Amino acid sequence: MRFARLLGMPEISRFYGIVIRMFAEAGARHHRPHFHAIYQDQAAAFAIDTLELLGGGLPIPQRRLVEAWAELHRAELLEDWTLLHSGQPPVKIDPLT
Repeated sequence: MRFARLLGMPEISRFYGIVIRMFAEAGARHHRPHFHAIYQDQAAAFAIDTLELLGGGLPIPQRRLVEAWAELHRAELLEDWTLLHSGQPPVKIDPLT
């Protein structure tokens, strides 16, 4: 996963040093709704439906925080996925507190 490309994605949420981003690439078709989590110099992609790690990696404590946050906000993540793929900007999602 190219780290520089991740930084250009819209930011959806930020908590405990973790940044959550999502994007729709023009002309490309993503087959599975997912989001990206970035912590320091590490990044991971997670499926929204199952929270399965699709690629990359995070330290275990940060991965657990991301999974807990995503479970609480799964419906909002799916709404943002739909918005992005219809050409609209995503809506910010509350951070994990």
